[in-house]
This record gives sequence, structure tokens and C-alpha cells, in this order.
Amino acid sequence: MRSEVCFSHYAPCGAGFFFLCYAHSLHRFVLSCQCQNLPLTAHLRELSSEHRSTGRIELGDVTPHNIKQLKLLNQVVFPVSYNDKFYKDVLEAGELAKLAYYNDMVVGGVCCRVDVLDGQRRLYIMTLGCLAPYRRLGIGTKMLEHVLNFVEREGNFNSIFLHVQVNNDGALDFYKKFGFEVVETKQHYYKRIEPADAHVLQKTLVKS
Repeated sequence: MRSEVCFSHYAPCGAGFFFLCYAHSLHRFVLSCQCQNLPLTAHLRELSSEHRSTGRIELGDVTPHNIKQLKLLNQVVFPVSYNDKFYKDVLEAGELAKLAYYNDMVVGGVCCRVDVLDGQRRLYIMTLGCLAPYRRLGIGTKMLEHVLNFVEREGNFNSIFLHVQVNNDGALDFYKKFGFEVVETKQHYYKRIEPADAHVLQKTLVKS
């Protein structure tokens, strides 16, 4: 018996479409790739609308069983690709890596790591993103609040920082609402995408 059946949402990818499917083994809706150019039917539109109308947002652990879903999600959401070491580190990140579920469907993810520079312990947000149709529903806020709560519980971080492409006004506005500030702009930070420059956003937790 097949472990997954096509159920609801789609997003375009280079090979076709990503569909959200129900994985019986995981008891979750997950991303699956249908590598052919299939149209989005009215039935899928209706299902997507139903799921958006009553929102339940939850965060779940990243495990070896769902790491591929995070990979597919990142391929859809971000203009850059991440290597195998990135995902190996994510599996060991514990509370610093989470998948976001909207009505049991994987729609977002956040991955962080701890950096130590000049004796200062900082949290770096490597990725935080959500599928476009599910933005402005509080999912990004849920993920970022998880990160903020983590550093508050730990109590020994000097700051949180991340890189944002200079033309990503939506992300800049989002992080500024949570007290992040542009502290630096790195020229040619990204490879093979334009614009290549990135702002460094930082939220200071311990005043020097």
C-alpha cells in the first residue's frame, strides 16, 4: 500500500510541482514532488482554501524521517541551495531546527546554529521561510518566537543575526518588527543570484 496520497497544496519547482501529501507513516501532511507539469485543479484550490480558513500552527522536530521534506521546502522557498553538510548539522541541531505545520501540512521551516566570535556567543538564523501561499498567517512569527524564546531560556547569547538579500523588503520589515537592525551590508555575499549583496540583520541581547 502506498504510504502517501496526494491531498492539497502545490508550489512550482524546476521539475514540475510540489504537492502536500498525507504520509500515513508519519501521521503528517508532507511535501511530495510530482515531476511532471500537471495543472492545479479546482478541487485542490478548494482544499487549499479550506485549510487556510481554520489555521492551526504547530512546530515539529526535524528528524531523519522528514529531512527530505525540509530539503524540498528550502528548494522552493530560497534562491540558494544548501549542501549535505547543512542538513547533517540540522539533524543535530535539536531545538534550533523546526518544521512548521499549518493544519498538519508542512509549510515552513527554521534552522539555526550557535556561533562564537571574540568570546561572544551568537545565534545565527541560517534559514527561516514559509511557502508563499501561507505567508502572513503568523507562521513566520511562530518560528521566530520559538528562536527568541530559546535564547531567552538559555540566557547566555549576546545577539541573534542573519543575512537578508538587499531587495527582500518583506523580510527586512518582518525582522525589524522584532527589534532587528541592519548592522552591515556584505557585497557579493551570494553566488549566482542577483542582487548578490546581503544585509546583516542583528538583534542585540546583551549590551556591551
